[in-house]
This record gives sequence, C-alpha cells and structure tokens, in this order.
Amino acid sequence: MGEELDVIALGRRVRYLRKKLGMTLDDLSAKVGAAPSQLSLIENGKREPKLTLLTRLSGALGLGLDQLLEAEPPNRRAALEIELERAQRGPLYESLGLPKVRVSSRLSMDILESLVGLQHELERRLDEQSATPEEARRANNELRLEMRGRNNYYPDIERQAQDLLAAVGHDRGPLSHHVAADIAEHLGFDLHYVGDLPHSTRSVTDLKNHRIYLTQGQRSDHDPRSVLLQALGHYVLGHQTPRNYADFLRQRVYTNYFAASLLMPERATVDFLKEAKAAKELAIEDIRDAFAVSYETAAHRFTNLATEHLGITTHFQKVHESGIIHKAYENDGVNFPADHTGAIEGQAVCRFWTSRAVFEVPDKFRAFNQYTDTAVGTYWCTARTERHSSGEYSLSIGIPYAEVKWFRGRDTTERSTSKCPDPSCCRRPPAELSAQWAGQAWPSTRANSHLLAAMPQGAFPGVDETEVYKFLSAHAER
Repeated sequence: MGEELDVIALGRRVRYLRKKLGMTLDDLSAKVGAAPSQLSLIENGKREPKLTLLTRLSGALGLGLDQLLEAEPPNRRAALEIELERAQRGPLYESLGLPKVRVSSRLSMDILESLVGLQHELERRLDEQSATPEEARRANNELRLEMRGRNNYYPDIERQAQDLLAAVGHDRGPLSHHVAADIAEHLGFDLHYVGDLPHSTRSVTDLKNHRIYLTQGQRSDHDPRSVLLQALGHYVLGHQTPRNYADFLRQRVYTNYFAASLLMPERATVDFLKEAKAAKELAIEDIRDAFAVSYETAAHRFTNLATEHLGITTHFQKVHESGIIHKAYENDGVNFPADHTGAIEGQAVCRFWTSRAVFEVPDKFRAFNQYTDTAVGTYWCTARTERHSSGEYSLSIGIPYAEVKWFRGRDTTERSTSKCPDPSCCRRPPAELSAQWAGQAWPSTRANSHLLAAMPQGAFPGVDETEVYKFLSAHAER
C-alpha cells in the first residue's frame, strides 16, 4: 500500500462486498475491531486504512488482500459512484461553487447517470471552447507539477553551468557581458549584432556557421546577457526541434534555468543565501543587487535553491495589474486558483493576496510585505512591481508562516484574509454595491485578442520561420 491507493474505489468496493454479505456497519465493526464511524469514513473514501485494518477487512469480507485492492469497480453503480465522487473533489466542480451531492445508496441510478453524464458534457464543452489554448494550459500544468516534484531544482543543469563557468575562470560576483561573450567563444560561437533581427525573435542561432545574432538595441524587458545565455542553453542542453508545445515550453524553462545558473552560480548564491539566513536577513532585493540581475531573475533563482539548500518551501507569482496570473508555481501547498484542467495561468488572483495588494502601495522603492491568512494556512509574502511593455506586473515570493523568521520584513503589520475560492471572498461585489448597481451597469469588455486566437503554429510558436530563414541566408553571405 502506498500513495497510489485509490481510497474512493477501495471504499466503494468494501461497501459493495459488505452489503453483498448482508452485513451492517456494526456487524463488520465487530469482525475487524474498528468503530463503525471509522468504517463509514473508509467506505466514503475519506480515510485511508492502515495495512493491518485492510488485512482484517479482506478476511472479514472473505477474499484476499489483492482482490480487495483491485481497481476495477464491482458493478456499474459502484463505477458511477466512484466517478461522481472524484468529480466532486476535482477543480472543475470546486470552481462551480455548487453544493456537493451525498453519494449514498439512496441516490437512484437515474440520478447517478445524469450527474456523471452532465460532468462529462461540461468537460467536453469547456475543452471545445478552449480547443487551441487547451494544449498550452495542459502543458503549463504538467511542467508546474514536474517543477514541484523536483522542488524547482535541476542538478544536471547546475552541473553543466558550473563546468562552463570553470572553463572560463568565473566563480564569484556578477557575470559581466565580457564573461558571457567568453562563454560563447568557449563553445565555438561568434556573436553578431545586427539591426534587422526578425521581429518575432530575441536572438537567432546559426548552427551551420556557429553564429549567434543579437539585436543592437535590446528592449529593457530583457537582459542582453540572459538573451545570449538562453541561446547558448539550447545548444549546451542538446535541444532538438520541439515536437509539440509542451516540448517547446519545457525547453524555454530549462534554458531560462541554465541562464540563471550562469548569472548566479550555485555555490556563490547558496553561500550568500546561507549567510543571509543565519543573520535572519533573507531578502530578494539583496540577491538582485549582489548579482546585478533583475528582481524577477533573483526571485526565480531563490526558488531554485531555497528548498534544496535552505529547507524552505516557497511559491512564486507574476501577476498582471489586471489581477490575472501570468506565471506561478509552488511547492508549499498554497491554493492557487485553477481552471477545470488544473491550470493556473490566466486565472484571477484573490484581491486580498500580496500579489494584488502591492499595486495599491505608493512606495514602489521598497518591497511590500504582508501576511495572508488562507484556507490552507498563513503565508508571508514579499512583492515588488515592475513595468514592462505589456503593462505593470507584480513579482512575489511567498512562504509558509513557519519559515518567516529567516526573512527581512517579517515584522510587517500588514495582514489580510483570503477566503478564496469561496465566491463571497472577492468574486462577488459587496452587497451594498450590488443593491445599488445590479442590473444598471453594462461594461464594455476589453477583449484580449490572444484569448480568441488559435495558438501560433510551427515548431517554434509565434516565430515566422520563413522570415528567420531569409534572415540567415542574407547574413550567411556576408
């Protein structure tokens, strides 16, 4: 028995076998030495029994332990009950805010069939409505789960970055443009700065002639060192042409991680973090300043190393000024809003969270710190805002309350309470405003075209490959 035990299926099987033998809960209780209330929780899939109790249950029900643990439902009714129970515990049903139906023997087969059928149809329609963005959301969700499973730490990429830094003789302090160019030269690449880089690209790598083309006037949104190091990352990590969007997305995350591992070497960064932790002065802005990187890069790098080296679980959010999540991940159990697929990108953040509250803070020079009480515990978060070409974003790092003792800003008096996903928290307008304006307002929605458009086609989504190939042909002759 382990984490893969399906407690819902097991509970329905126990109930079916008990009733088949004509036993009441009290009868079974007497045979296995467990309280009827405990057995009821097991049958309803709300408690995982210990191995000793499972063994006694299998004996009392007249079959072997392996037979009791079979995943196959014993009949059609049990299969429907299991499916309905799973659905009601999933993110789609939670997002509807509907009361849960008690799945019991008194629920007729017709009602069971209807409820499960409605669930299937709702999922089908949601998938149909979001046919093209669906792949992106699923890919994002899968990658987020992978990152959580690794505590956002990739030792193989760290080692490759360390080897390169050693090869060019760099191990301390900020990585200069000159050292970044040395890394490119060590890998056999010439750098060419041009004024006609294809508009859909940040860089273009010519693998045939070992050239990397960069633009002369990099926008402030992107650190020129990061752009170069990310381009080198594809080569060092052995990436092939992406097979699908999930592959494309994963490669982007890995190359971003690779670039950060060079800009902020693991050994030097961990030493810095441990010293700050010992002084109880951990702060993202100090990491930013020590390694001359953006606040966002420093925040990401902290999450790479915090759990592995400091034993601190954490979460990261990048939220647009509209309140929509642009990027987020966690390994500390925080309850991000999610759609029916489990994806969180594109969801609205609770307006009481630090990542929303920071937009209202007049002091933009210092980090804003806040405690937030949520349904899954209290979190302390530190956040800043940064302006990009697409608007203003908040960047926040959060940790469970138990870890706050290590951070500067723990003495903040800012505190809020979030009851999300309860609609009464912030999804519905206050009663007095509703009474005044309900039925009297008709806002004209600002429709973002990217929400309606299909995902860009091609191996590299959003890139005009014809334009790239013409660019390479023109420059190869020079």
